[in-house]
Amino acid sequence: MLVVNETSDDSEHESPDHPERPGRVQAAMSAVNGLGLGSDVIVAPAYSATRAELTRVHDAGYLDELGAFCYGGGGDIDQDTYATYDSWTIATRAAGAGLSVVRELQRRGDGVGFVAARPPGHHALRDRAMGFCLLNNVAVAAAALVNEGERVVIVDWDVHHGNGTQQIFWDEPNVLYLSMHQWPLFPGSGSAAEIGGRHALGSVVNVPLPAGATGDVMRRALDDVAAPVVEAFRPTWVLVSAGFDAHRLDPMADLCLSDGDFADLTSSVVDYVAAPGRLAFFLEGGYHLGALQASVGATLAAALGAPHRSEPPTSGGPGDTHVANVKLQRRAALEAQVSSNGGEEAR
Repeated sequence: MLVVNETSDDSEHESPDHPERPGRVQAAMSAVNGLGLGSDVIVAPAYSATRAELTRVHDAGYLDELGAFCYGGGGDIDQDTYATYDSWTIATRAAGAGLSVVRELQRRGDGVGFVAARPPGHHALRDRAMGFCLLNNVAVAAAALVNEGERVVIVDWDVHHGNGTQQIFWDEPNVLYLSMHQWPLFPGSGSAAEIGGRHALGSVVNVPLPAGATGDVMRRALDDVAAPVVEAFRPTWVLVSAGFDAHRLDPMADLCLSDGDFADLTSSVVDYVAAPGRLAFFLEGGYHLGALQASVGATLAAALGAPHRSEPPTSGGPGDTHVANVKLQRRAALEAQVSSNGGEEAR
């Protein structure tokens, strides 16, 4: 069973020639329809995140400023990020879409969630929009779950590091943030030495990868670096910041994955899930519409155990030494922080 959010009109959040455009959600939903699941697709009701739900992760002053900016007519927030008059309404619906999907999964106690909403969210900081992102959709959902006593793993395989998500949960011991991303690349964060705050040491796991890395390297990062940390963390929920701009056809970066690689990554992530109905994918990047559609289809089919014809996984690219060095860099950073904190244990 696949639980998706009700798609509402996001066409008024658009800027001419901008890669983050309404066609992205249309491509993602075409992938859902192409799986042929019929009545096994459940549509969660449309929902707009409330101020209380948003202020768990965003500063109240920022929310006020963003809303006023949109209702003042919008414009360019920075060289990458824009808003229109309708963007506040659309962004709160995107944040609410994740909450609605999670609630439906909780109600049913089964299924896999897919949040096909835009604008994306993982670059949105507590107090600032950036990187096409206005509100941090996956963080809003994770914070709601933590508020209910859950322990949440966020796996971020977008080609760009999710600096906003990392910042928001930097010192939160009940969220484990795992990111595999190209480096150097926007936004410039995401080194292996970034490991979380004093009260949550080890709760951030970054695996920076070089241009040209293939799917086998990213899978090794999940299996060799992330899996032991996840096992020790013992999550009750798994949320995936599912960006697909690491695909070799995507114009925004230089990793070389195929849609078959995303199926393999999903198979690894499924092993992290403790119980049915506790896995949801949030659409982040992905700007080549054909690659996006193929990758979403491969991902969801793998999560559901459904038949699907995907491209072969890729291998042979650079990055093995980067993955190996991550363990060493993390251990050094953890030891240094434990020492500076007077011997407090780290994860």
